[in-house]
Amino acid sequence: MSTKFQQETLKSRFAQAKVLVVGDVMLDRYWFGDVSRISPEAPVPVAKISRIDQRAGGAANVARNIASLGGKVGLLSVTGDDEAADALDALMMQDGVSSYLMRDKQIATTVKLRVVARNQQLIRLDFEESPHREVLEQIKHQYREVLPEYDAIIFSDYGKGGLSHISDM
Repeated sequence: MSTKFQQETLKSRFAQAKVLVVGDVMLDRYWFGDVSRISPEAPVPVAKISRIDQRAGGAANVARNIASLGGKVGLLSVTGDDEAADALDALMMQDGVSSYLMRDKQIATTVKLRVVARNQQLIRLDFEESPHREVLEQIKHQYREVLPEYDAIIFSDYGKGGLSHISDM
């Protein structure tokens, strides 16, 4: 069996798969720029930002990768009720992922912000909070509701609290 035939067979079978990804999502933000001086306020580089990018991270990246291989995929997670959650939702829609993002009004969506200059990461800033119990209960309810629509489940745990109720699932 040729490699090309195996790839086509795998791709065809994958396109028929319906996969639900459940877990911790985050928005990966990148600020790209250049450093040409040190700050007079402290001995740190000053980055002049020229480009900003954002990408789905954590379980959202897992879902995106499945969609890129042709699979039908859903994403179940908890986010804040903020601009970063809107950005994640838009990225999922753009990548063909059905998103079930439960919004917790009391927290901010997990964001990892990286400042990069000359292909070197200068710093990473993490913004994260654990979801509240009430929203985790909503996740369990939504999970039971959508489960019959999927053939396989992937639990993607990044230690952010979104799967603290996994034993109930």
